[in-house]
Amino acid sequence: MREIHLAIAQFHPRLGELQANLDRMGDIIDHICATQPVNLIVFPELATTGYECGVKFTELAEQVPGYTIETLGARVARYETHLAFGMVVKHKVESVVYDAAILLGPDGALSGQYHKVHLKPEERPIFRDGFRFPVFQTTFGTLGLLLGWDLAFPEAARSLALDGAEVIVAPANWETQSIEEWKTYLRARAFENSVFIAGVNRIGDEYTYAFGGESAVIGPRGEAYASVGRDENDRPKEAYTIAKIDLDQVKKYREELQIMQSRQPAVYRAVVRNY
Repeated sequence: MREIHLAIAQFHPRLGELQANLDRMGDIIDHICATQPVNLIVFPELATTGYECGVKFTELAEQVPGYTIETLGARVARYETHLAFGMVVKHKVESVVYDAAILLGPDGALSGQYHKVHLKPEERPIFRDGFRFPVFQTTFGTLGLLLGWDLAFPEAARSLALDGAEVIVAPANWETQSIEEWKTYLRARAFENSVFIAGVNRIGDEYTYAFGGESAVIGPRGEAYASVGRDENDRPKEAYTIAKIDLDQVKKYREELQIMQSRQPAVYRAVVRNY
């Protein structure tokens, strides 16, 4: 068995308040790691800035590694765990910014980054789209990163699974009004790839958006290993939860179901045809 402990941390990033968000994330990391050792902690998409920053994203964007990586990396190294979270990063040309997912290793150093491929129409004037789906080797197994709306495209998760991902981490900013869609995509992507999905969605309101939480860790057969529920008033709440998962189940179910082996790529030409 290859059992790991995976924590998902659902919270409300403060709009444009980088230091406040880093401080809050640091506090949450401390609380989680005081409870028990964990292998991976996951925060939402754009966790360090919030979502509706508009042109201010160019001011908030950082090259990586930089201040945010150094700040959170020091906290991660203290507990020797991995950390995945969303932030806005910039290329050497400052006007080129990406909606990115960052992975830090247990030494606190940058292990990898992913740039969101599937940008929503309202995101396209701000961010440059990514162009690949990398996988990353960690101390516990092979990990893939997606962001938010990427989950709506089955090709994204399938690409990661074909390249060996055993866990797909999906930080998100998913709206309350579409939360059933979010929950359905988490289960579907896990089922169809026999993979673990850790979906971490933010909460809270901004100018025109309200975000619905419902973060969860879903197993290779669509079962919920952990989820963040709602408060006594049936509202999304700020909380974290920890799931114990066995990565050997990925290989087990893929061999039993033969999903990957039964693919017929030669007849999928329409999948890569432009609309």
